[in-house]
Amino acid sequence: MTAPGADGPDGPVEIDRVEFEVERGKIGEFVRATAVQDPIHRDSAAARSAGLADIAATATHVVVAGHHRDQLAFVRALGLDLPRVVVGAVRWDYERPLVAGDSLRGMRHVVADERRATRTGGSLRRITLRTDYLDAADTRVVRVTETIIERSAS
Repeated sequence: MTAPGADGPDGPVEIDRVEFEVERGKIGEFVRATAVQDPIHRDSAAARSAGLADIAATATHVVVAGHHRDQLAFVRALGLDLPRVVVGAVRWDYERPLVAGDSLRGMRHVVADERRATRTGGSLRRITLRTDYLDAADTRVVRVTETIIERSAS
């Protein structure tokens, strides 16, 4: 199977879609896991004082999307050998803070799919993915750019 690349006739190739709610309980899990101290992530009054509609999600909250996606279909669509895959980089570009109650819809695209030889005679595959998360008003709230690397089989 040939993995989709960035050279689709209409630009980057969409690989999957996901929808999920920004839940208070999940925000709390991220706050505990990352030891975030700002009260806007725990206290509704503090969040409202800061001009937010509700408690704010932490900066990496949209990784929750992975719990709602069909990851096996993603792996198959890209033709990945999962044991050889590592995360190269992740970047989050926010248009506004996410808050409890937000409803998000994300579309993930392959924007680059490159292979190169290594010094040891193997090869690396570097895939750059971009996901735009839209809110209920179809406004982009965050763009996530990820690079995954599939290491050589040898």
